Amino acid sequence: MANNTSSLHNNHPLVGQGALTGVIIALIVIGAWLTSTFLLMQWEVNFANPLLYLFILVQMHLYTGLFITAHDAMHGTVSSNKALNNGIGYVVTFLYAAFLYPKLYTKHHKHHSHVHSDEDPDYHHGSFIAWYIRFIRNYLSIWQVVFMAVAFNVLKLWIPQANLILFWVVPSLLSTLQLFYFGTYQPHKGEHDNPYHSRSQKKNHVFAFLSCYFFGYHTEHHASPATPWWLLWKTK
Repeated sequence: MANNTSSLHNNHPLVGQGALTGVIIALIVIGAWLTSTFLLMQWEVNFANPLLYLFILVQMHLYTGLFITAHDAMHGTVSSNKALNNGIGYVVTFLYAAFLYPKLYTKHHKHHSHVHSDEDPDYHHGSFIAWYIRFIRNYLSIWQVVFMAVAFNVLKLWIPQANLILFWVVPSLLSTLQLFYFGTYQPHKGEHDNPYHSRSQKKNHVFAFLSCYFFGYHTEHHASPATPWWLLWKTK
């Protein structure tokens, strides 16, 4: 079923709250990811140290933050300045996994316009595994895999391979599962009784942030795509 949710994004009353706030938050997310990545590339890997596993989860969450920032840019809620908004979108999608921002933009708005239909690139009738594979294949291209492989082999000339795998490769892969499970699969699986064909997790702002930057509140997002992630909890 088609709907016009993407057309709401210039009219929501929360959009005007702080013209620079979206940019500042985007820069904080990018800065946190860059700082964490830089420090962890130098950290001595010790599998007996429980901090190792905590750092992997933190890095995963920051990777998810990059993608959520790109998502906000796709809805024009990072900045009212279109060039700046899209520029940040290009940067975070490249940092995430060398994605092309225009391709993601087109597919994501197609999801909003044709949610839960055969034309929805994020929807699948199959099992969790089949849906996840389709989800990844829909967005990942061969050239991205080649680029990331080349980047990995170049970076390991200066950075220990274990650090690259544990804090660069593994967290990015885990974040695709985080994004898929909390931001696509759980909200859209099965049948629903609303025009957005989605459900929302129960109100728990701490869990909602840790799980997927409040995108478990998914019906609210579809009803108000103009609301940036950092204000989405207010709509619950």
